[in-house]
Amino acid sequence: MESDEGPAVKVRTEHGETYTRPSEERLRDLVGRIGTRGDRWLVIQRIPDVPDVFAQLWHQRGGDYQLEHRESPERFLGTTVPDAAAVADALVGWARRRGGWDDGFSWTPIAVDPPPEVPELPHAVREEVEDRVRALLRCGYDDRATLAEAAEEYLVDGDERPVSDAQARQLVDRLWRERLDEQAAWEGVTDPERLTGAFRALESSGITARENFTCCRSCGMAEIGAEREDARGFVFFHQQVVEHAANGHGLSLHYGGFDGSEETTTGVGREVTDALADVGLSTDWDGSPDRAINVTPLTWDKRLEG
Repeated sequence: MESDEGPAVKVRTEHGETYTRPSEERLRDLVGRIGTRGDRWLVIQRIPDVPDVFAQLWHQRGGDYQLEHRESPERFLGTTVPDAAAVADALVGWARRRGGWDDGFSWTPIAVDPPPEVPELPHAVREEVEDRVRALLRCGYDDRATLAEAAEEYLVDGDERPVSDAQARQLVDRLWRERLDEQAAWEGVTDPERLTGAFRALESSGITARENFTCCRSCGMAEIGAEREDARGFVFFHQQVVEHAANGHGLSLHYGGFDGSEETTTGVGREVTDALADVGLSTDWDGSPDRAINVTPLTWDKRLEG
């Protein structure tokens, strides 16, 4: 049985838009819209992204639709379709992973260049960079491009760059696939997903709630006001504490009232702990407005989304 929410895909258009988990109706609208200069193509990737797996569409008004999909580095297929409705049906089927979505089309292999030869990293360099990338993968917030940049820059020392762009991307794609295999065995709702549910509920109640927000507490406290949007209070956790949680040590939440009063801050703290309790997460907090709320125990099985 299919979910009522949009399919687990991300759509990018030539127009510069990105749609995450779009409804089937939105996806069909995007197919019907393209065709004018600056808005002639769209690319769809899965959530989580799978290297070398995507579908894409190109269309110029007055011509046929060029529909393509890639299943692996070696298998890339394309077809020409005159009818927008048939294309939309196919892309919705691809997005929903429906069996037989590609039936009824005449697919032709698309030639792809062989992958470039990428030199092996020295053992010590590879191990050090792998450790860092795995740590970021456990955190779960970065996409492949961000991770590749982190891998390339991790050991830079002045003009010395031990890891090239190609080496970084190859290493990240390999470790990304490993992480996808790991998370395929996770069952049910994970603690990070419960946390996201609590934060969404807090947003709906008038509290600005941000995950993985800025690098540290100081930066978060300095920047959270820009996220206010008429909210009465806020709660966030920053990037450094995500790594702490990913290593099994719980998660510290920072919160407060935008009016700066202890009374409002304490009230926001209570709302935060109540929202977490509603989704089945435990907290350690003594009610003091000067003390962070610690979410513990916590199993940080954060599914990749990028």
